Amino acid sequence: MAIALGPSVVYLPDTGAPYPTLLGFLAGRFPKIPHKTWIERITAGKVLSEEGQPITLETAYLPDKRLLYFREVAEEPVIPLQEQILFQNDHLLVACKPPFLPVTPTGPYVRETLLHRLKERTGNPFLSPINRIDRETSGLVLISTNKNSRGAYQRLFMEGQVRKTYAAVTDFLGDSRRTEWLVENRIEAGEPWFRMRTCRGTVNARSLIRLVQANGHRALFELQPLTGKKHQLRLHLSGLGFPIRNDRCYPTLLAKRPDDFNRPLQLLSRKIEFRDPLSGKEVVFETARVLAPLED
Repeated sequence: MAIALGPSVVYLPDTGAPYPTLLGFLAGRFPKIPHKTWIERITAGKVLSEEGQPITLETAYLPDKRLLYFREVAEEPVIPLQEQILFQNDHLLVACKPPFLPVTPTGPYVRETLLHRLKERTGNPFLSPINRIDRETSGLVLISTNKNSRGAYQRLFMEGQVRKTYAAVTDFLGDSRRTEWLVENRIEAGEPWFRMRTCRGTVNARSLIRLVQANGHRALFELQPLTGKKHQLRLHLSGLGFPIRNDRCYPTLLAKRPDDFNRPLQLLSRKIEFRDPLSGKEVVFETARVLAPLED
């Protein structure tokens, strides 16, 4: 059994009376977790109020409050790939994440996450991600090392003051005479729940895309997301007819199968630039990680 070191948080919305039991709410909010598992967790004191007190099966629903619980899985897959720490000071840590490793606990992953590994390596229990990238994507992730300065760095992303550059290797059957695109559309949740889709409506996703090199039926692109929607770059490249190599979700959702560590998604968070909110200096972080060559 693998158990997360830090708690996950679930918000209890004010849906109006009559309120459900906490057990009923948790079972409905997490339908993949068996009802009896929540009974066992609550009885064992593994579900806490936001004040840190264990709840019981009789505890009343707490609208507009939060519950804390520790994720646990019976068997956790091992990710045989290693992250790198590129920079670290009293406020910020910059890591380069390998593909397949999630940033935070998700699905069957509790300890095999970037955050857990970095907490163990640094001995700092207050680490918290400032930005996140998909489990399949590799590259730069910024981590707050100090909860007192965390908000200053989070605001950079919320206010669009961070310049992010990605690289991608794609299938390519296009005309290499065109080298730049500004893709603007609307992205919303699709089916199944983890997949996104483009649709009509107010634009909420914008990406600058530049063709760097084409070689037969492969191409290298440089990508600058101007917004931060889930799977934005994967959708935008696929929509142009340039699906990213080894993408199992776009344009076609492939059947689920074990990770093939020899065939990672060819999408890399390569560079992050911003003015540091504490020092006032322009900073640039760039990884030396590279994608697969264009030749087979």
